[in-house]
Amino acid sequence: MPDSDPTPPGLIHSYQRYDPKSFPSPTAPPPDIAGAAFEHMLAFGDLRELTEEELARAIRLDPGMFPQLGPSLESLAAMLRERKRRILATYETHSVRSAAAREFDRTAREAAPPKAFRDSYIKAVREEQIADLENIWNRQADERAPFSIQLLHVLERLSDKYQIDEMAGRYEFTGREALTVEEALAVKQELETIDELLEQLKQAAKDARIGIIDMDALSEFADPDAMENLNRMQREIEDYLREAARNQGLERSREGFKLTPKTLRLFQRNLLTEIFSDLAAARSGRHTGPIQGEGATELERTRPYEFGDSAANMDTVGTLLSAAARGGVTGARVRVTGDDINVHLTRNNPKCATMVLMDMSGSMRYGGQYIHCKRMALALDGLIRTEYPGDFLNFIEMATFARLQNIGDLPALLPKPVTIHRPVVRLRADMSDPRLSEMQVPQHFTNIQHALSLSRRVLANQPTPNRQIILITDGLPTAHFEGHELFMLYPPDPRTEEATMREAALCARDGVTINIFLIPSWSQASEDIQFAHRLARSTRGRVFFTAGKDLDRFVLWDYVKQRRSIIS
Repeated sequence: MPDSDPTPPGLIHSYQRYDPKSFPSPTAPPPDIAGAAFEHMLAFGDLRELTEEELARAIRLDPGMFPQLGPSLESLAAMLRERKRRILATYETHSVRSAAAREFDRTAREAAPPKAFRDSYIKAVREEQIADLENIWNRQADERAPFSIQLLHVLERLSDKYQIDEMAGRYEFTGREALTVEEALAVKQELETIDELLEQLKQAAKDARIGIIDMDALSEFADPDAMENLNRMQREIEDYLREAARNQGLERSREGFKLTPKTLRLFQRNLLTEIFSDLAAARSGRHTGPIQGEGATELERTRPYEFGDSAANMDTVGTLLSAAARGGVTGARVRVTGDDINVHLTRNNPKCATMVLMDMSGSMRYGGQYIHCKRMALALDGLIRTEYPGDFLNFIEMATFARLQNIGDLPALLPKPVTIHRPVVRLRADMSDPRLSEMQVPQHFTNIQHALSLSRRVLANQPTPNRQIILITDGLPTAHFEGHELFMLYPPDPRTEEATMREAALCARDGVTINIFLIPSWSQASEDIQFAHRLARSTRGRVFFTAGKDLDRFVLWDYVKQRRSIIS
């Protein structure tokens, strides 16, 4: 810098570094930490506290909030790319590949296999099959026998040959310096570490997740100043995330972050905003105009009194003003006639009772269908709490058994692990036997009959004629009860369908509407679709076919439409 410049050089370094006073941009929206935390819970079904690392991995941040992050990561990436370029320009791999092949051949010839294993050993060596050599070693009676030890050396030399061949095929070496086998393996490990770090830096530049970078591995290549700068930025981002997490209801403890009811409400609100904003382009609106009638909810508009109108809905202020304008004021008295009386327009707001049956059988694991099911349940709960607080809503987990679940326990639900893999299963269990518990029975079957029965009993206690069941499943039922006896039948049996249909008929007799949302699965066939049609037709219900990722939109929009039809 010229001597005539009065600016001290140290200030240039200060301005190039990040100024924590503007961290982050005050106009940047806060990251959706509540949503990221809940999505993590829905996927893994674990209600334990999230560690800081897990929370950092789940969140997507805007790198624009951290002006110095991009240049810092790019400088580190450029350093790694240059180191990789120098390695490839220095070495050649032809000689080390030949050396590894010769070492394997020499070690293999020195081994003396017993007569019983000679032919299989020679074949495995000739074809260079590690799996076959491992199988021969596993069949040895004595692991310390000379041939067992020799075989381990052969396996090690063949592994070295494989790794060097892989490195030569993956990277383009242009240098002339020869490598030993040990040096080549070390170079391979270094190149793979560089590639992993480059991918981590690339991802961190997209979402500001510095926590995914292997700092220990990076410190072996970067200078201390660059690492200190990156560590400082990581601490600043972590401090910001902690503050944002606290503002969104996540409580921090020694073990990590704990989700609270405030976090759940925020997640539900964001879900509803996302769902209905997606529907806005194709729909006329979320709400219709008020339905006039003799109801309990008063509207702003009024109308003249008619004989039979309830006095409870009289517009007192408007009536007095009408009488005063007519001249009915005498001293301190106001004379009101029938023509002066106005009443509020009202809207009926009847209560609706809904049971949501969520299939958590073994097949729901494929394609993450169980995640979509739980997201729908949380969104529906949020909709009813905000829009229809008088409605009744409850959830049932449906697998081999049906169980009532609280909204707070839904994130922990997971599909039941499949414990029987036979193509044909015919099981019967007497659940009245005190020696037999539910946990001793395979849990991964689909018992729609039990879920419908439990729903019907719960809905019978709700004082409203508007009762419905939302059944979310991916196929045919595979379990049912006959008295105390539980039958688990796969492939699906007509006996199970008949029991399910009988329970559905009882629901229809009690005035309960069954809405079936059939989501696709890898094993779904025409029989599954036909069963859904038969169930809906026999109970005057409805069946919907929807992709799992759109389940929340279908269910919520249908619920809103049904509420409108109830009001009208």
